[in-house]
Amino acid sequence: MPDPGSRFQPDDVLGPSEVVDPAAFAWEDAGWTGRPWHEAVIYELHVGTFTQEGTFRAVIDRLDHLVRLGVTAIELMPVGEFGGTRNWGYDGVLPYAPDAAYGRPEDLKALIAAAHARGLMVLLDVIYNHFGPEGNFLPLYAPAFTPRHKTPWGDGIDYDGPSSRPMRDFVVHNVLYWLEEFHFDGLRLDAVHGIIDDSPVHLLDEIATRVAAMADGRQIHLVLENEENDPALLARDAGGLPRRYTAQWNDDVHHVLHTAATGESAGYYADYIGRSDLLGRALAEGFAFQGEEMPYRGAPRGEASGHLPPTAFVAFLQNHDQIGNRAFGDRITKATPPEPVRAAAAAYLLSPQIPMLFMGEEWAASTPFPFFVGFSGDLADAVREGRRSEFARFPEFRDPEQRETIPDPVAETTFRSAVLDWAETIREPHAGWLAWYNRILDARQRHVTPLLADLAGGDSQFEVIAPGGVAVRWRLAGGAMLHLHANLTGETMDGFPEAPGRSIWIEGREGASAGELGRWSVRWSVEN
Repeated sequence: MPDPGSRFQPDDVLGPSEVVDPAAFAWEDAGWTGRPWHEAVIYELHVGTFTQEGTFRAVIDRLDHLVRLGVTAIELMPVGEFGGTRNWGYDGVLPYAPDAAYGRPEDLKALIAAAHARGLMVLLDVIYNHFGPEGNFLPLYAPAFTPRHKTPWGDGIDYDGPSSRPMRDFVVHNVLYWLEEFHFDGLRLDAVHGIIDDSPVHLLDEIATRVAAMADGRQIHLVLENEENDPALLARDAGGLPRRYTAQWNDDVHHVLHTAATGESAGYYADYIGRSDLLGRALAEGFAFQGEEMPYRGAPRGEASGHLPPTAFVAFLQNHDQIGNRAFGDRITKATPPEPVRAAAAAYLLSPQIPMLFMGEEWAASTPFPFFVGFSGDLADAVREGRRSEFARFPEFRDPEQRETIPDPVAETTFRSAVLDWAETIREPHAGWLAWYNRILDARQRHVTPLLADLAGGDSQFEVIAPGGVAVRWRLAGGAMLHLHANLTGETMDGFPEAPGRSIWIEGREGASAGELGRWSVRWSVEN
């Protein structure tokens, strides 16, 4: 039986644990203390599908591409040991062991050292709300779960019972382990709304406190995914620094931009389609729903967030969830014309919120990112059936024959289909997309990033011009004003205020008059 704190599992989750010397790797990044958060341009990647080799070492060979692109931080999807040789990473059961499918612990350290040498931060996605279904032996060592709390994955992890200290320590020390032993620059905590803790000091508070105590001059960034949209976790102190957590993934920005560009209205998208007020609010203030009832949930969601600086939010048009949780894992560029996609991308890439790209987005990769696992036997059958039944409530998949067309998550071909084809970067239309992303991220670095330091928040406004059209302004460093005028429709729109200051980006075309924008057009300007 493996050690729950195993540092390496050469023969997968059911094999023996290998003893690893944590001090054997020769680090050469002693002068690296991280980068300020306002400089972050994040690139989310899955190690197993980012390259043909699918290893930590192979990622190193592509770091120069990311630097040229304008990325300043890479975010690795979870790497903790999972059952089988392929997985998104959210089925991990040995959270201290980098998965052997990607390489050895020293290979991961070499990747981080190589990134630091190029000025890149490295963040890691971690999961403390559940464990995967294969190889989880923790209950044999400690009272790991409790029936007092229920989560989408079953009984909640026991973080607040009379015998919960071992599990709290197990998680807190895992956080410190990645930051200290592997020199990660930060962590993204998955679905923290699934961490149920009724104790006087919530686990999230304990984690933040312990990280702050160990930072010792390093710039370490803690990022959340939180369905509840709780702004208290993102609060700033009098100096504008995060009290606990640096930022949160902003699903609301994704939803308003995705529905505008695609016209999709299924599921929770129905709450965002055609809501220009939510479009403006998500861009200007962070959360679209700030205590109002969200019809899809049938309950209120979120709280007021306009007092927070825009850098407390991570904005994106694509990520692993929003692509991979679609039936076929298709990217937005698969069926949506370039004009709406580029307009939506321009709206988030120059926003004062922190932008995040998903691997391959920069060249409109043709490869999908479907859900995949490497389980076998009864567990594989259960995952396969569960994946297809999940889509049975969608009109297009009510027919069982249609559900059979959904890629088999257990098949190796499904996994292989997600591997990026880097040869696309020099072929059209992909090369054109890559050049476009290079230009717009360069514009961000020159015109927007310098204005984002030490933001206090609370000074942004938006105006709905017409359905699909908004004007947003933010007051940034030194009193500068950043202005966005966006027409996310297929028709020319009039009624925009005159663009003040100097223009830094025009996507699409301006109209015949000062207040007009062409179809799928976005205009950014800065007023000093």
